[in-house]
Parts: sequence; structure tokens; C-alpha cells
Amino acid sequence: MGFGELLEQVGSTGRFQVLQTTLLLLPVMLMASHNLLQNFVALVPPHFCNAHTNLSQSQMSAEEALLVTVPLDQTGKPERCLRYAAPQWHLLTKNRSSSSGKDGDTNAGLDVDLQGCSDGWTYNMTHMKSTIISDWNLVCDQQSLKQMGQMVYMGGVLLGSVVFGGLSDRYGRRILLLISHLLMAVSGTCAAFSTAFPLFCLFRFGCGMALSGVGLNTFSLIVEWIPTSVRTMVGTTTGYCYTVGQLILALIAYFIRDWRWLTLAVSLPFFVFFLIAWWFHESSRWLVMSNNPEQAIKNLKSVAKFNGRKEEGEKIDMKRLQETMKKEMSCSQRTHSVLDLFRTPTMRRMTICLSAVWLSTSFAYYGIAMDLQKFGLDIYLIQVIFGAVDIPAKVVMVVSMTYIGRRTSQSGALIIAGITVLINLLIPYDKQTARTCMAVLGKGCLAASFNCCYLYSGELFPTIIRQNGMGWVSMMARVGSMVAPMVLLTADYLPWLPGLIYGGAPILSGIAAIFLPETLGSPLPDTIQDVEDRGTGRSSKASRKEAIILQDTQADLLKQTA
Repeated sequence: MGFGELLEQVGSTGRFQVLQTTLLLLPVMLMASHNLLQNFVALVPPHFCNAHTNLSQSQMSAEEALLVTVPLDQTGKPERCLRYAAPQWHLLTKNRSSSSGKDGDTNAGLDVDLQGCSDGWTYNMTHMKSTIISDWNLVCDQQSLKQMGQMVYMGGVLLGSVVFGGLSDRYGRRILLLISHLLMAVSGTCAAFSTAFPLFCLFRFGCGMALSGVGLNTFSLIVEWIPTSVRTMVGTTTGYCYTVGQLILALIAYFIRDWRWLTLAVSLPFFVFFLIAWWFHESSRWLVMSNNPEQAIKNLKSVAKFNGRKEEGEKIDMKRLQETMKKEMSCSQRTHSVLDLFRTPTMRRMTICLSAVWLSTSFAYYGIAMDLQKFGLDIYLIQVIFGAVDIPAKVVMVVSMTYIGRRTSQSGALIIAGITVLINLLIPYDKQTARTCMAVLGKGCLAASFNCCYLYSGELFPTIIRQNGMGWVSMMARVGSMVAPMVLLTADYLPWLPGLIYGGAPILSGIAAIFLPETLGSPLPDTIQDVEDRGTGRSSKASRKEAIILQDTQADLLKQTA
């Protein structure tokens, strides 16, 4: 059992584990708030061109100024990005109702000159008091900057997963968690006080990096201080904390409708988390692997004292530590790289299929979750619905994986998600309830797909390169989340194209998942040769009992990466 024996000796499920795990899970609920924050701070309010300068200073009412200044679009609403080159005074003499019905045709027939909004825009701030859109006029010719802002944030998440993942293996989980909390607090606060959009993007990039650091190091500290027997429960709880965070975001945004104060509200708590993190104990497992056994023993004795097992903790010394963790220390001397994922045929095919699954799941998930305005419903209600659907979706996926199998569950969730997105393209835009129901079903399937990804991938990659494999597919997921916002820009040219791409990608990757081996009830592979043997039909040499232990451990070790 290695380190597990020492953990049992000092108390594996005592007061220390309960308290540290609870404190570590608190920031997880605000991770969702930062991931989906742009749904509110970058909400695009209804807008139209300001009246001409001389008109705005006249005694005309706002309705009259709008009538003679802004033409109507095909739906009868004021154009968002165009106005008359000169005020159309003759429209004041017409009957208001008839002129509203004919204005668009009148413009076309008379070939009225139009121009852009050179005097700025008027915004209808019904849902939010202010957003980055209204403050910095990120509309019309500048509308692509909204998606660029989210892409920059996701770029920070991608870079953070690489940087903080590597640094935590070198310098420890606790110190990197402290840095991540401080970076999130400072970057989020600076973003709230940004005076220009480029500065806002810069600080949001920092928030993205910090989010990866918080997620990676939080879960590492959790699983490295608890036994295998409770990792399933703790891993599930961690996933639901993220789901609850989506609901919390809707609640906070409902009461705080200024984007600066909202950004502060989800960032300032990380100063508190930073102070709390000073109490956390560094992973003794990591300390041993990093040639710092003295501190590892000190931490184990501290945990034993906290759990009321001081006498048992005093029995741990250097000799006991080396004897117990001899196997783990010898395994740590071996080196492997990402290239091992592609050296052999079965590993190569498996890695490519899993890359497609992770990329498309993240791509479609954030493509749907980051464009809530298109459903035409109350933005706060739709955020609650989209967050709540994850709860039953994850329960159904767990049952399906247990009784049907991983491969069928993974493939089915992706294909169903893609089909629901494509069906939405056929539903008329005015049928908002039907469109929302299909989108919620699709988002739930993608959340279930994420739930399966973690477990399935951990079972497919062999032990010796499992971290390399999970790091690779996690990077693919970040790439998908970066690309997702930019696809929305294609709607300016072909309105149906984003839906086609968001729906087609999961279907294709769902087909790719069919070529993955089934792992339900199978022993976990320890070596690359085990994977190749499984691919050619030869049985693995690992014992079933050991495989079940590894299966439970690795499934939950990888559950918080996204």
C-alpha cells in the first residue's frame, strides 16, 4: 500500500481530512463564477445609434428623436449599427403606427442614405446597470472583441495548466496554491478597476492562469491526504461543488448588476482563501518523492496529533518511511514523456480518439454555456437552469457507466448532445421555449460527457504515463474552450454555421469514441505493453484486486481538471 499504510496509521479520515477538504472545496464553487463570468459582465444590451448632435440638444422627446434618426430592421426593431445620414423629418408627420410598419420598405424604396453610429450608442440597461460592452462600446464593428476577451481568458487557463502543473511537481502543491489564490484575488480586483478593454483582458488572462493553479493544486492536496475508499465520494462532491458554483453565480449576478462590483464579488473572497491556505499541510507523499522526508515525517506527525493519534504518529521515523514507500520511491526514478503516447499503434490510436473526445466536449460545452443571450429568456433564469441540469446529468452518467459501460456511455452522450444542437437549427427562432429545452438537454449531455472523460481516460492510460496522458487530453480540452468563442463570430456571415459546428463536432468525436476499448470491470494497465496486449486481445497480467484499487484512485484523482 506504500503511503496508504502511513496514512492509516496517522488517521486517514479524521478531523484533519474533514477540515482541510472542506476548506479546499470552498474556492471550487467560485471557479465556476470566473469561468462563466462573461455571461454577465459582457452581456450585450439592446442598443441603437445616438441622435445627431444638434438633435440631442433640441426639445424633442426621445421617441421622436429615435423615429427620425434610426431606421428599423426587418423585425421592426431599431437598427443597432446604422442611422440616417440626415434626420428624416417627414416621418414625424406620418401616423406612428403606420410609419412603424412601413419604415423599412420606405428606406429601401427611397434609397435613404445611412451611416454608422459616429456619435455613439444608447443602451437599454434592463438586465445590468453596466457591462464592459456598454462602458467600452464593444458593439457593431467592435463586437468581435467580446469573444476575443473570453478567448484570452481561456488562453490563460491553458497556459496556467501547463505552468502551474509543472511548477507544483517541482515546488509543491501548497506554495503553488497560495500563489494561485493571490493571483486570482489580485488579477480579479485589477480587472474590476480596469480603465480600458486591453487592461481588462490582461487581468482576465491572469485570472485564467490562477484558475488552473487553484484547480490542479486543490485536487492534488485533497486526494493525496485521503484514502482510496473515500475518493469516489470526495471526487463526486468536488464535481457538485462546481455545479453549485454555477447557481451561486446566477444569485450573485441577480443582486449585483454592475460588472465592476460583480467581478469584485467573485474575486475578493480569494484574499480570504489565500489566508486560509497558509494552514494547509503540504502533501507528505510529494515531500518524500521530492527528497524531503524530514518535512514529510513532521507533517505526518502533525496530522496524527490533529486526529488524536499522537502516539501512533510518534512511531513514524526515517527508517519506517523508507521501508514503507520503497516501491513508490523507486518508481519515481523512471522518466517518461508525452512522446510515449504516440510511439506504439494502440497507444497512438487511443490518444488520438481521446484527444477528439476531450476537445469536442469542451468546445461544444463552452460554445453553448457562453452564449445564453441567444435563447431570448431571462439571463438569470437560464443560468440557473443550465447549472441545475448538471446534477441529474452526472447521476445518470454514473449509473450508465456502472451498468452499461464506459465506451457506450461516452459515445452516446456526445452523439446525443450533437443531435440536440443540430435539432435546434431546425426550430424557429421565435420558439424560444423549445430551443431552450433542446439546448439544456445538450448541455446536460456534455456535462455528463465531461464526467465520463475523467474516469474513462484514467482507466485507458497506463500507470507509468497516466499523468502525461491526462495532461495531454486536458490541454486538448483547453484548446477547445479557446476556439469555442471565436466560432460564434461566423454567425455574422452564416447564422446557422456555429450551430452546425457545435453539433457536428460532438457527433464526430462520439463516433471516434467507439474505437476505444471498453474498461468496465477490466484491470487497469500498468505499462505500455499492457495497453498493447489489450489492443491485440491478450489479457493483462495485472491482478484484478490491484486494478480495482488503482481504478478507484485514478478516477477521482483526475476528476477536477476541467
